[in-house]
Amino acid sequence: QVQLRESGGRLVQAGGSLELSCAASGDTLSYYLLGWFRQAPGKEREFVSHIGWTSGSTAYADSVQGRFTISKDSAKNTVYLHMNNLKPEDAAVYFCAAVLVNGYAQSGRYDYWGQGTRVTVSS
Repeated sequence: QVQLRESGGRLVQAGGSLELSCAASGDTLSYYLLGWFRQAPGKEREFVSHIGWTSGSTAYADSVQGRFTISKDSAKNTVYLHMNNLKPEDAAVYFCAAVLVNGYAQSGRYDYWGQGTRVTVSS
């Protein structure tokens, strides 16, 4: 099992930058996919980005491509989401999630979730 704890969410002005962190503990992350999702009020949770812990391969939603960057620090067991040029539509609760790579290939679902951190963007 993996435990995840997000941090870094706060109020930021449109056009600004923010970095979210997700500290992972528990199982070894070598075979995991770590992802970021977000959920705005009244909307469904949506995929933002993910990174393969060992491969380092990344993927992004079209809405954040070129503005957000996902990265990891293996020594700290932490994954980051650096967000640039934030827009009001980026405001949401951001969740960190994890799944075994093989499990994701079979189910397409993430198994472990953090509690979320809120990002507010003022226009």
